[in-house]
Amino acid sequence: MKPNLLLVMVDQLSGWALSRYGSTCVDTPHIDAIGREGATFRQFFTNSALCTPSRGCFMTGRYPHAHGAYANGLRLGDDEVTLAHLLARAGYDTGYIGKWHLAGEPRPGWMEPEQAMGFADTRFMFNRGHWKSLLEDESGQVKVSGEIGDERTYTTDWLTAKAIDYVRQPRERPFFLMLSIPDPHDPYTVREPYASMYDPAAMEVPPTFAAGDRPAAVDSGGKSDIRGVWSERRLQETKAAYCGEVKCIDDNVGKLMQALREAGLLDGTIVVFTSDHGEYMGEHGLMHKNNVYETAYRVPLLVRWPAAIRPGTEVERLVAAVDVMPTLAGLIGVAPCGREQGKDASPLLRGELTEWIDEVFLHQDSQRKFGVFTPGFELVYADRSGGVLFDRLADPKQLFNRIDRPSYREHVVRLTGALVRHGERAGCPELNWLKEQLSHDD
Repeated sequence: MKPNLLLVMVDQLSGWALSRYGSTCVDTPHIDAIGREGATFRQFFTNSALCTPSRGCFMTGRYPHAHGAYANGLRLGDDEVTLAHLLARAGYDTGYIGKWHLAGEPRPGWMEPEQAMGFADTRFMFNRGHWKSLLEDESGQVKVSGEIGDERTYTTDWLTAKAIDYVRQPRERPFFLMLSIPDPHDPYTVREPYASMYDPAAMEVPPTFAAGDRPAAVDSGGKSDIRGVWSERRLQETKAAYCGEVKCIDDNVGKLMQALREAGLLDGTIVVFTSDHGEYMGEHGLMHKNNVYETAYRVPLLVRWPAAIRPGTEVERLVAAVDVMPTLAGLIGVAPCGREQGKDASPLLRGELTEWIDEVFLHQDSQRKFGVFTPGFELVYADRSGGVLFDRLADPKQLFNRIDRPSYREHVVRLTGALVRHGERAGCPELNWLKEQLSHDD
């Protein structure tokens, strides 16, 4: 029998908030255990630091322009093949609990199986919204509210309880369950005791909080720009609440893992924990995501399955959201659909030698930005706003744009070539304005 698959995705979680990734503000032992007993991806990136396009990349293995949901409020293309489609065809029971954000505008938009892209059990699947309490009435209708719930109704707790019910159901076939928790996305509020668990005064203010002007190619702060608006104290209070949300998530991951253990399913289940994108939390005077600084793109990915993954595996290669679908299909032994644009990283999980190119491509279609991450650099071009080159090793805080420095010219040429070749392979519309901009620069 093939393994079960449990994919836990949270919303707007950065690696700096997990102790597995070095956090000093939150201890997350239950999430950490997934990586400690399995694999931790140290260089995992979403391809688009925005909910909808990122989730589309995860689910289809395709870039935003290809799967169609390249901005929030857009639907995933009706003809897209998701991981749920693949596993359903392979005989899996499929279920989804929580936020989907790939069905356009409906809010909350409770989903029906015929619109759920391969997921059969959709009773607790909603399109979008960051509600702080959920409650099911006697008729089975779920009421949503912005009021903060208690340990029974708070959204993270409620959704996890439904996931525990799902994995405990007797069944003859393997299951694929995706639990999508809307926290720790704003609004940054959480129930007690988590709301008062962390002292704002103990929260570190990022050293780039009051940094100087951002390069034109990346300065798309908008409502996320808090320079001169937020005080350090306000940021610390927000960060303390965010950390409370993360701790609540970790405790619920512990409950879910314990339920699998008690049901005798833990070692027969591939457990995946990740986030759709990160959170700046004051870095460069920004909140939220959807800029091009690395923190919004580099996110956690942990995978546990003792049958194939050695405990404590550290994956240092650059892996992207578009690689998740082919990787999980490869790990399970299910043939991909053939439309995927990502790569199968399952050999990296198994500790096998494989050819791997350390490039991850940034597609910020809604703001017309196009870029590439490599082990040493991040290069991004913006339509009509030039470009930016960050040296990831010499300048990890991304303070200096080196694109015009003569000593970096060789790297700019090489990375630009990689970006153009990727654009041609993937049929990226960004190539139209990028080639025009490059010709003017010459």
